[in-house]
Amino acid sequence: MVVEILSAVAVAGGAWLATSLRVVKQYERGLVFRFGRVRPAIREPGLALLVPIADRLQKVNMQIVTMPIPAQDGITRDNVTVRVDAVVYFKVIDPVLAAVNVQDYRSAVGQVAQTSLRSIIGKSDLDDLLSNRERLNEGLELMIDSPALDWGIHIDRVEIKDVALPESMKRSMSRQAEAERERRARVISADGELQASHKLSQAAATMADTPAALQLRLLETVVQVSAEKNSTLVLPFPVELLRFLDANTPKRETSSEEPEVSEGNGQVAPAPREGS
Repeated sequence: MVVEILSAVAVAGGAWLATSLRVVKQYERGLVFRFGRVRPAIREPGLALLVPIADRLQKVNMQIVTMPIPAQDGITRDNVTVRVDAVVYFKVIDPVLAAVNVQDYRSAVGQVAQTSLRSIIGKSDLDDLLSNRERLNEGLELMIDSPALDWGIHIDRVEIKDVALPESMKRSMSRQAEAERERRARVISADGELQASHKLSQAAATMADTPAALQLRLLETVVQVSAEKNSTLVLPFPVELLRFLDANTPKRETSSEEPEVSEGNGQVAPAPREGS
């Protein structure tokens, strides 16, 4: 009789322990609802003892959740149709608010993220979406984090992953980039010509002060051309030298008594005398 009573007590105790003990993992926190009212004490990782029938334990995951935002179609501020997708990282910081204030915080964060992404697309230019994503990520994070704080959720970060453009816009951007590269090439070439003209002007001024420098440059050019084993060598002759020779050559003066040559038979006609 006593053995049966002890066995019954042991079975009842085992059943009570089975319904009273719960295990809370390291990355979880436990909320105890006693007769439907949440208890302020949050159960830490380990064994949690509950009151049978009266208590119900709800576990909340405290890990960072990675949620991809589906691609959203929108029109930018400069009237370009784009398709943008992103990813949001968030975690629970207050298990009580996450369990009481919102029915499904994952779905709520996902809907807010989609709405905020479409709003960001409409407020931004195409150039910002392509080149200034850091500022857009910060703005998108603030827009999602504002309502999520009331749900006990902290938005860790938001990243825009991809911006899909229409094919016509891709071709237009390609032509624009090609034109920009051609413009830069022309500017660089013109800048080089300008610098070269300044140097040539300085060289011309130096050669004007020392005419021998021009002759040395001419000889150097001849040496460079002759080193290439050419069969024909074109030697430029300076016009200044011709002018110098022309200016220093004495001109021949024709005498008044010089005989004249007849145009008819080539005979020499006598010079006319004075007074005749």
